[in-house]
Order: sequence, then C-alpha cells, then structure tokens
Amino acid sequence: MSGVLKYVSKLQSKRVLVVGGTSGMGFCIAEAALEHGARVVVSGHSPEKMAHALDRLRKVRTDAADSEENPVVSGTLCDLAQPSTLETNLDKLLRFATADGTRKLDHVAYTAGDAVKIIPVAEATPDDVTRNFTVRVTGPIMLAKILPKYQNQSHTSSLTLTSGVNSTKPTPRWSIAASVGSATEGLARGLANDLKPVRVNVVSPGAVHTELFDSIDKDKLEGVLANMAKATLTGTVGKPEDLAEAYIYCMKDNYVTGTILHSNGGRLLV
Repeated sequence: MSGVLKYVSKLQSKRVLVVGGTSGMGFCIAEAALEHGARVVVSGHSPEKMAHALDRLRKVRTDAADSEENPVVSGTLCDLAQPSTLETNLDKLLRFATADGTRKLDHVAYTAGDAVKIIPVAEATPDDVTRNFTVRVTGPIMLAKILPKYQNQSHTSSLTLTSGVNSTKPTPRWSIAASVGSATEGLARGLANDLKPVRVNVVSPGAVHTELFDSIDKDKLEGVLANMAKATLTGTVGKPEDLAEAYIYCMKDNYVTGTILHSNGGRLLV
C-alpha cells in the first residue's frame, strides 16, 4: 500500500476541541482524534483530572510538528455550571483553543455533563430543573452563539452534541433527564440549520461505564451494571472507547448533519 490513506487521514492536522475531554467518553474522543492525526484541545473543570488527562494524551503520539506555540495536545479549565459566567467562560475557552482566533477549529465535540442526579418529578423544584439543563443544554446553546467566529465555516467542520438513550426510551423517575436529552436532540436539528454549512449532530449513548458511576456505592455498582447489561441485546454495558467511534464518525463524514447517532447495545429494541 502506498500514498496517503484517504480514510484514516481525514482528521490529519485538523483542530479538534473536546468540551468535557478530561475523562470518560470525552477523553476517549480526544485520544481517538489524536490517533487520527488531529491537534486536540480538551477542557474540564477539575485541575487534577486535567493534569492526569494531559499526561496520558501526550503519550498517545510523539509528533515532530509539536511545539509550545502550536501543541499537538493542550487543555484548559472551563467552569460550565454557573449560568452567570457560562458565556464568558466558553469564550475564554474558544480563545485558548484557537490562539485568540488565529488557528480556527475544525471540529468540536461537546460531552460535558455533571453527574446525573435522578430527581422524581414529584420531588422536583424549578432550581433542580434549571440545574439539570445548565451544563447539558444551555452550555451548547451559548457555545453555538459564539462558535462561528472561532471555527472554519465549511461543511467539513462539525459540532457534535450528546444526549442519551432515555430521551427515546425513558425509565421510571428519569423524566427530567429525558427532557434534557430530548432538548439536546431538538437543539442539534435547529443548529444544523442555524450554523450551516458547519454540520451539527448528536450522539445518543446507552449506558456507558465511565467515571460518572463513581458516585454509586461500590457494593451496589456490580448489580447496577448487571441490570443495565440485561436491558440490551448485546448483554453488555458500553465502553467510552466504543462511543468515541460515533463522534469520530460525525467529524469524518462530511455529508451527515442534523442526525442522531444511537449507540446503545440494542436498548431501544428490548
């Protein structure tokens, strides 16, 4: 085989931002983009997670083109939990990721999300609802507002959001979480029109074993995972490495936009 590998080289030298890229699916998206030859910026809210993620990501690829001025991988902290500072913090993130707009982004994957707290509707307050929407829905809206001046305006550029299988098949007590995911999916379809020619899609994962499960007591975790696996056709719980493929696909397929990609082990058929 000789010459350029036209499929696996589609992200070569592209600039990719992963919002929420220090752990879980976001980290694996960043790792996969690096393996595809991209330059990657990750954001997160924890200094400890950021330092650990950057250390791991810098070992993925040793690149002769790496430099302090234009690193192959870099990262910065970004707090998305406070509505009053959300737009300002996202603008700071985009300025960091693009060297003040001089190196525009090609692709953005948004996987940021605080730990899911299941709140039954009977116990919900307006503050609970607002808090659930801030990072996962308001964040992407504010990102989309300011992204165009920091991103190459082409159908070869993309923004990929994240919803969840409960948007389509909610389980009891998950009404609020389902509404968040459904809002994200509607937002992606709207943004596909508003941000064109940039492509906008959303990945809808099933149960994925990430660090978000750390909040579950260890003596209960095995049972929780077993029940989740039973609710699929594959008999498994997803891995972040599996889901990363869906986001990479959204970056590479220049003809996909306004689409929901499902990766859930057949959960919708059970």
